[in-house]
Amino acid sequence: MKNSTTPELFVSCSKYLRVSVSPWLLLSVFSAFSVVSVAQSLTYTKGQNIAPAYEGWEQGADGTRYFLFGYMNRNWEEEIDVPIGPDNTFNVGGADQGQPTHFLPRRNRFVFRVNVPNGFGEKDELIWTLTSHGKTEKAYATLRYDYVVDDVVKASETGALGAGTSSPEVRANKPPTVRIQEVASRSVRVGEPVTLVSEVKDDGIPKPRDLSRVAAAQARAAEQSTTTTATSPRNPAMSPPTRITVGKSRGLHVSWFVYRGAGRVTFDPPQVKAWEDTRAGANSPWAPLWAAPKLPADGKQPVQVTFSEPGTYVLRCRADDGALVADEDVTIVVIR
Repeated sequence: MKNSTTPELFVSCSKYLRVSVSPWLLLSVFSAFSVVSVAQSLTYTKGQNIAPAYEGWEQGADGTRYFLFGYMNRNWEEEIDVPIGPDNTFNVGGADQGQPTHFLPRRNRFVFRVNVPNGFGEKDELIWTLTSHGKTEKAYATLRYDYVVDDVVKASETGALGAGTSSPEVRANKPPTVRIQEVASRSVRVGEPVTLVSEVKDDGIPKPRDLSRVAAAQARAAEQSTTTTATSPRNPAMSPPTRITVGKSRGLHVSWFVYRGAGRVTFDPPQVKAWEDTRAGANSPWAPLWAAPKLPADGKQPVQVTFSEPGTYVLRCRADDGALVADEDVTIVVIR
């Protein structure tokens, strides 16, 4: 017999199963979900871990297959160092597969690729294990056909295209090329600046968005409007997002950043961010109002780099046309 003083909620779990749930238990469950929802909406400057990410696999022109990886550093400011070893390793082929040991903030996509091991089939897994701030997470790479990646997918995932969209121009786009001029010395002292010069070339595709033309068109439309309500033209970069993918401004630019090395590194001039900083005013292609700086006609750009601590550093230079990228690494040994 039911207790008339304790109402019960009957939840049908399936056609054949019916369970009785106390309203106090139900309230507790809802409260727990609310706490989780609030926690997931929080952002952090530091103290959170890194989640490795499997982006998909691609096949080169010579038939070689590669697994593509990136990561999500859940912090907005903290850059985390995880050396190669038990905390930054793979289950096949040895611990070092060319992955970063210095992790920039937030989402970083298509950071490195690993040759698919010989004999790998669709049911095999290459696992990247990453432990940071006491938490271990794994990325599982497989050769499932629905994980195939091409240049259009990369452009879409990084935000140059809306989801499921492309054009003949975008499909014809080729990645830029980047070459680093030979460094006078690969060994420098702490605090001693070294000059690195990059040379970048590109096919000019995709063309940068001309926000001034869009704003002018909106202004003309506003003038021709027959409505009585005055409307001022809006900058499209400041409009709410209209698509499910991240947005990215197109335009050729260069970014230097630390790929491996635990000391503080200063770049002069300050570099365009290679990670998805979506905050207004950030020097980032993912930030509202950002526009690619004009490159020299010869494509050559010098940067002065200074190191705070001794050690071996791998610096990465990235040429980015807004849709596709090309990377080149330089190793520098820093001594006292």
